[in-house]
Amino acid sequence: MATRTRRPERRGEPLSRERIVEAAIDLLDTAGEGGLTFRALAERLATGPGAIYWHVTGKDELLNAATDAVVAGTMTADTAGTTPQEAIRALALGVFDAIDAHPWIGAQLARAPAQKPLLRVFEHIGRQVQALGVPHTAQFTAASALLNYILGVGGQNAANARGHQPATSRTEFLNTVSAAWANLDPDEYAFTRNVADQLRDHDDRAEFLAGIDLILTGITAHQWPTG
Repeated sequence: MATRTRRPERRGEPLSRERIVEAAIDLLDTAGEGGLTFRALAERLATGPGAIYWHVTGKDELLNAATDAVVAGTMTADTAGTTPQEAIRALALGVFDAIDAHPWIGAQLARAPAQKPLLRVFEHIGRQVQALGVPHTAQFTAASALLNYILGVGGQNAANARGHQPATSRTEFLNTVSAAWANLDPDEYAFTRNVADQLRDHDDRAEFLAGIDLILTGITAHQWPTG
């Protein structure tokens, strides 16, 4: 998981909504959602909480703005000349990497389905689903399947990264879990034991994209009803 370093204070710059959101992202990355308080944010910005409230009304608005800023940053790639499948893969990987770098993003996207950050992702996916020629009656289903996979896998990957001890490397963590799987009851967990070595050796991003490709193959091959 990527780590972020605290930027130096820029006391000479006037306080703005953009600067507040940027500081909030830094604070969320280092202290998590529980560490995002207006007092901590005011200290980081060398200002008073009242000045922050002039730009944002509360923590919920600030969390939404921080999430939207990160999500918007994943959608800057030029998709002109790419296939819908390539555009979806690029978008999916961008969101996956954003959740990996900012683990709090996954929870925010999941809990605010009507807010702009999630709608940005859904809209971009939906336009590519349309470009694939999926009938109108099936577009919501296809786009939702992709969205739920992206958020689910991205969120689980971030949770796994937070779950192991900071001093433990990813390799050590996977070796430990893989060994535990390999020693499960052979009658009750025959399949899990059989793929334990694949868990140990897998690459998160490669597995994630493989899942996207499976869903896209199903979407393009499925005989969707048109009525």
